[in-house]
Amino acid sequence: MDEADMSIGNVPRTGQRVSVQLDNKRVEAAWLKQLNDKFGSKVKNNKGVVTMDGVIIEEIAPTPIRVISKVDATPTGTTVWWSIDLGNAYLAKDKTPVQWKSAEKYLKDFARMMYREDLVSQIAEAERALVASQNNHMAVIEKANTIKKDIEKNKARKIEIQQMLAANAAELQQFNNLIDLNLKEQEAARGDIVSMRVALEAVKDRMNKIE
Repeated sequence: MDEADMSIGNVPRTGQRVSVQLDNKRVEAAWLKQLNDKFGSKVKNNKGVVTMDGVIIEEIAPTPIRVISKVDATPTGTTVWWSIDLGNAYLAKDKTPVQWKSAEKYLKDFARMMYREDLVSQIAEAERALVASQNNHMAVIEKANTIKKDIEKNKARKIEIQQMLAANAAELQQFNNLIDLNLKEQEAARGDIVSMRVALEAVKDRMNKIE
């Protein structure tokens, strides 16, 4: 917080300046909102230079005053500057110390409000990030559980396939045994046929001899 001169419309003016390490667009929007909410149509904004004529800021003076204000971006953040015409004197650290202190408190309160809002925003963002991280963690766990379930299913399927293969092998062996048995039966049948032919020939031969 310091005393600073600024040229407004080529007229040098002495005023107060508070610096905040926050985005200038955000600070400017909040400053204009605060002024508009309290002073309404008396707030005139001309290319970033705000003027208010005949306003009463109880925290500074009980009588109407004229305010000129400007918000500027700096390499480290933002400055909010204002110059106040008290009617019988301009706000100055040495010439109007009582009003200076009051005006200083007004700007500092605004700066504190901005920092509080920024902290609230950071906390909300951190909470959202935490929730997203937790959700992602749960998704990873769920994915791991799904993979485990798939592995168990594959194991069960493998056992089922092995059992089917074992059953098929047993069935195949059974078929092979039946084929072997059938071949033996065929061989035995051929032997019977040969024996029957020999017997038949013998009978025919005896018949021929009788004749």
